[in-house]
Amino acid sequence: MKAEKDNGNVQIALVGNPNGGKTSLFNSLTGLRQQVGNFPGVTVDKKTGETVLPGHIHATMIDLPGTYSLYPRRQDEWVAYRVLMRQDQSVHPSIILLVVDASNLKRNLLFCSQLIDLKYPVVVALTMMDIAAKKGIQIDIPGLERELGVPVVSVNPRKDKGIDELKRVMARVVEQKQTAPIKDFIPIKSLAPASIEALQTVLPETSDYAALHFLINHEEFPLSETLQAKIENAEKTTNFNPTKTQAEEVLQRYKQINHIIQKNVVMPDPLQKKLYTEKLDNILLHRVWGYVIMLAVLFVLFQSVFWIAQYPMDGIDWLFSTFTGWLSEHLPTAWWSDLLVNGLLAGLGGIVVFIPQIMILFGLITLLEDTGYMARISFLSDKLMRKVGLNGKSVMPMISGFACAVPAIMSTRNIENKKERLITILVTPFMSCSARLPVYIVLIGLMVPADHNFQKGMIMMAMYLLGIVMSLLVAYVLKFWIKIKEKSFFIMELPLYRGPRWKNIGITMVEKAKIFVTDAGRIIIIISLFLWFLSSYGPSKRMNTVETKYEQAISAVPTTDSTRIAEINLEKGTAKLENSYAGILGHAIEPGIRPLGFDWKIGIALITSFAAREVFVGTMATLYSVESDNDATLKEKMASAKRADGTPVYTEATAISLMVFYVLAMQCMSTLAIVKRETKSWKWPVIQFVYMTGLAYIFSFIAYHIFS
Repeated sequence: MKAEKDNGNVQIALVGNPNGGKTSLFNSLTGLRQQVGNFPGVTVDKKTGETVLPGHIHATMIDLPGTYSLYPRRQDEWVAYRVLMRQDQSVHPSIILLVVDASNLKRNLLFCSQLIDLKYPVVVALTMMDIAAKKGIQIDIPGLERELGVPVVSVNPRKDKGIDELKRVMARVVEQKQTAPIKDFIPIKSLAPASIEALQTVLPETSDYAALHFLINHEEFPLSETLQAKIENAEKTTNFNPTKTQAEEVLQRYKQINHIIQKNVVMPDPLQKKLYTEKLDNILLHRVWGYVIMLAVLFVLFQSVFWIAQYPMDGIDWLFSTFTGWLSEHLPTAWWSDLLVNGLLAGLGGIVVFIPQIMILFGLITLLEDTGYMARISFLSDKLMRKVGLNGKSVMPMISGFACAVPAIMSTRNIENKKERLITILVTPFMSCSARLPVYIVLIGLMVPADHNFQKGMIMMAMYLLGIVMSLLVAYVLKFWIKIKEKSFFIMELPLYRGPRWKNIGITMVEKAKIFVTDAGRIIIIISLFLWFLSSYGPSKRMNTVETKYEQAISAVPTTDSTRIAEINLEKGTAKLENSYAGILGHAIEPGIRPLGFDWKIGIALITSFAAREVFVGTMATLYSVESDNDATLKEKMASAKRADGTPVYTEATAISLMVFYVLAMQCMSTLAIVKRETKSWKWPVIQFVYMTGLAYIFSFIAYHIFS
């Protein structure tokens, strides 16, 4: 295949094994000129971006899903496969830019050799050279280039090293100064000569290796019935054996790859590094101590969220309460000042105060991933996962659910088994995502004295463990209820232990804070402003009655009795809130939630939380700010909240009941939408919403009455 000369049609497909640095290279080449859509007919992300090559060549980069070889198993691998087999009408790549991990060269060269035999113009971007150097691996790049017959460029996308040279090489390929490799990597035709020739009579100008893949997977391609029948006939008349042919092909490829590596790569003696890893794994993967250590690591993680973040949180809280108090004193009494102080600033405070915890939590999770320990958590969990109808591959989406259920559910695409994938989708929302974190922090803060950080960490960990245990129990039930029979396997490459990349951890912490402020914050602010309106206004007849009643009460009190006037104003704020549109809605649903220990204000927060769970905090901030104009913090306002009979609203029983509800309830419209998208049916999100809400109600009811 020749590269297209028309610069307007230049498409560069970026491919490679997962975790090889493909995303970093895509970001480096395209900058912010990126778009995310879907490949036609499937729920797999199609990320595209623009880049400019030397000679003013404007090219479109297409980031294909990561894949290990041209023998796909997962949905996203099939997408990449169809593109590379030229069976996707939406993508016609001129060049294949292949990312090869220098620290795992043997595994990566299998895919490389297959692309070479497809006769694409291939450019190899050699990444992870720094990690290879630390392992003691030395690569003769010119020698590797000669053996493969394609350009090889060493790059470090994170530091923008080698990017200009890579662009120059790609421009040279586009201008046809270098074309597709002529020589086969292995003698393809010898694998099934009669079958390949028979296929090539049906599809002339098909390369030997492409012919082999048409024989193996033609049923998955959008071909006419006539063509399908001809290919099927070619298979039968030549007695084509796909399994035997594929096995022989892979053996020959690895034989040739071993020869290339022996000539061009100096490998260190792996014994010392292996012994170090094995010694650590003997402890961290121990059948008893491995689980004890894992629980201890998770406890330290959650404990740190309180211990480290306490001081910046207190500072942010003090700053906002002081500033809003100052504004209340100095701004004139008007609807716009009320909107600013009790709507906008109250909602904003409910966002900013939780940034320290979110940054710390995700910084520590990234630390576990970077060191290689997160993969060990998956390994330790596999045995337990299998007992409940899942496997070790379900662990990573479920752990990702601690961040957000939406990308976690999307990441289930790497689970080949359909039944296990569906069960994982249905139980992942039980994982306590970052949106629940602000709710836990506020409620635990109300329950536990400020200096009892150990107790706070234990309660926080208990909430996370409740979600995990419930997900496993539900998965066990679904294992018998969902009738899909399919074998599954769990194969995982455990990475070597390595020191964390502190810069990467810092970037992740900042990015997660940005996402929380921009994505969740936008929703919180909008709902806070809407709630301010619902909480400040109501049916005119009701509101006028409240105004008249309390004006008369104030007029009957001497002007010198400021304490009594302040009490009447507080009663007036409460009465206005109860008669507002928000109060009417809250009182309407209160009978249904009263058995859980919730009042009508909590009921409003439960409704608004369907947009995003963290909106609970913004809702509380707005409701209590509208009710009271003092400069107390949200925690102080909630702690002093009383029911009609004078008893506290936020008792230990109510706080525990509310946290249990938030652990188990499906309160996220985005998650329901992504479940529908991934399952291609409204059946499963409806089932998920009903059973999760039902479980949340039942367990909250039990928790409230146990702790009352």
